[in-house]
Amino acid sequence: MLILPGVVALAAALPWPAQDLPRVVVDHDDFVLDRSCEVVIPAGLVLADRGDPGVIRIKASGIRVRFAAGSELRGAEPGTPWDRLEGVGIRLQGADGVVLEGLRVHGYRAAVHATACDRLTVAGADLSDNFRQRLRSTPLAEDGADWLWPHENDDNQWLERYGAALYLEDGSGTEVREVRVRRGQNGIVLDRMDGCRIYDNDCSFLSGWGLALWRSSDNLICRNAFDFCVRGYSHGVYNRGQDSAGILMFEQCCRNRIVLNSATHGGDGFFGFAGREALGESGRHPSEWYRRRGNNDNLLLANDFSWAAAHGIEMTFSFGNHFLGNRLEGNAICGIWGGYSQDCLIQDNDIAGNGEMGYGLERGGVNIDHSRGNRILGNRFHANRCGVHLWALPTDFAERPWGRANDLAATGNLVAGNRFEGDALALHLRGTAAVSWGGNELVGVERGVDAGAEARLETVPAPELPAVPEPGDLPGRSRPVGARPELAGRRSIVVGPWGPWDHEEPLLLLRAAGPGRREYEIHPSGLAPVWEAAPDHDPAVTVARQDLPAGGAALRFTAGRPGLHRLHGSVRAGDSLWPIDAWLVRADWQVRFFPWSVDPREDEEAWRRQAEGVEPFPAEGIDFSFGGGGPAGFLPPGHPAPAGLGSDHFGTLAETRLRLPAGRYRLRTISDDGIRVRVDGRAVVEDWTWHPPKEVVGVFELDREREVRIEVEHFELDGFARLTVGLEPEDG
Repeated sequence: MLILPGVVALAAALPWPAQDLPRVVVDHDDFVLDRSCEVVIPAGLVLADRGDPGVIRIKASGIRVRFAAGSELRGAEPGTPWDRLEGVGIRLQGADGVVLEGLRVHGYRAAVHATACDRLTVAGADLSDNFRQRLRSTPLAEDGADWLWPHENDDNQWLERYGAALYLEDGSGTEVREVRVRRGQNGIVLDRMDGCRIYDNDCSFLSGWGLALWRSSDNLICRNAFDFCVRGYSHGVYNRGQDSAGILMFEQCCRNRIVLNSATHGGDGFFGFAGREALGESGRHPSEWYRRRGNNDNLLLANDFSWAAAHGIEMTFSFGNHFLGNRLEGNAICGIWGGYSQDCLIQDNDIAGNGEMGYGLERGGVNIDHSRGNRILGNRFHANRCGVHLWALPTDFAERPWGRANDLAATGNLVAGNRFEGDALALHLRGTAAVSWGGNELVGVERGVDAGAEARLETVPAPELPAVPEPGDLPGRSRPVGARPELAGRRSIVVGPWGPWDHEEPLLLLRAAGPGRREYEIHPSGLAPVWEAAPDHDPAVTVARQDLPAGGAALRFTAGRPGLHRLHGSVRAGDSLWPIDAWLVRADWQVRFFPWSVDPREDEEAWRRQAEGVEPFPAEGIDFSFGGGGPAGFLPPGHPAPAGLGSDHFGTLAETRLRLPAGRYRLRTISDDGIRVRVDGRAVVEDWTWHPPKEVVGVFELDREREVRIEVEHFELDGFARLTVGLEPEDG
């Protein structure tokens, strides 16, 4: 566990002795503080924000407010679901030079919200257990409703939709240090904040953003931990990230210095976007206003942006940024994604093992669409799916305001002085991308250069590389980079219904579900989980326990015979108790896999005819995690595979008959790509489209006990594939 100095030993960090401040007992809502004091809150008191925003309100400048030891401002009873938390704990407006120390604020949508407060100091605070959304994605499938929308915040949409531990707006000169945030969605938000110093904070294991900047410039951000700020990830199943990030930077944030931070295991490590106004998607400006408009001239130096669900660094439609001396390892899609970036310097970075879960050709170390004037110098590339990938293809973006104001020709790029070792491909050029290439060392690379017919590659002498600056004399004492080595790798990202697991609190998570079975993970190791069956638990469902190789334990529940079976009881592990109430279904299916050449979206009947003559095989259920390997591996031993059956362009037809009691039933499906499920000839589930792994649910009703016929149709276009069909009572 990362421990920041000052968070644990707060008293040693405070510059004033405790006895010099008068004590004030806060015991009701709308409590106004207008002078320096030490705040005392009676133990166990809950103060909901029901009046004007802010249980504690501060409007006086130049005062110092310190929480007494043991005092906590709490807006809801412990155990209240995080998505029901509302209100503001401490509200500041127009109060300059205020110092807040030792805050403990929990159970609100926003723990602290400050507006137009210059030179504010927040030190030594614990702002954990505030608002976060309940996630709909599961380890088995992504739900698109979980995607964040950081693209608008001029009217405090971030605060209203997503909450924050510390929300600062319309100010300058603020200092935030030694703030800890856990079990929330967003840590620190800077909205139109300039000239601030953010250091020695630990806002990790959050479901949104560790630090988020909106229209904020000239800030120093150093020595912070923003690790495991992630959603939309299930290891080996999907890697979406859903716009979560360790550090988020949106809408024209410039000249920020981001140094010696750790933002590993995020949706992105760093996610920067020029902004909708910058591109001309909102607001109206003269054409010249859009010239060189974006997140510009920022410095990212000596940070760790590894193990992200998507990208280590994403910075798009921006100019003059420097990415120097960073670690970018094991990011699922790519180390750096810099679409439409111009005049940027990418130097002296360690870029290794990126692109395992790339999206098409977007994979590997550095990927830049319409790269112009970018310099990629003196980096160490190792074992990436591709080292550097630059391209420029025709796009209608050139007709938008930003595209018209800025030259989009992909010229002036320099890739020099780099070492490529063990990469699948060193340099990939597509379209009209132009690159000068010189002084690069290739060791054990499968392919050196892949340049398309229109690309221009010029070999140049090895240039003299510019000096990379040292971090210099920075405030703070924390050393978060490399402080969590035991959690290296994306496998350590475990996302539950409320966000990422912190590898400390007990966790039960559905690991797998299939025909007549469910499997749960229990973390951490050493809890020795025990199953306690409820009276109406079906004895045909048995339980087996096993230890997991990576730590923790698993409980596997299996239905011993065909039919509909109730799994009902609790898992007890240490002081934790988790109820489980689910249904297991086993059925006798007949399944056919077949290759197709007729697109099922265009001619379904012709597509179905291509399955004629394919011999079906028996299965207890429909649960096929094809991945990228296709269906052949799911055929029983000795069962013939149809000629031409591969990993893409295949279909699935399956049918069963099952006797069910009267009632309403849910068909819960996960598919990639198209799916249709019929019950007695009527379509109950239908999503006949190309899509990533996606859950679709349909309902049908029986007025009496009887046998029903269930038919499944599924097609796969290309890439990853999945097909799961489950059945349960609607009230189960």
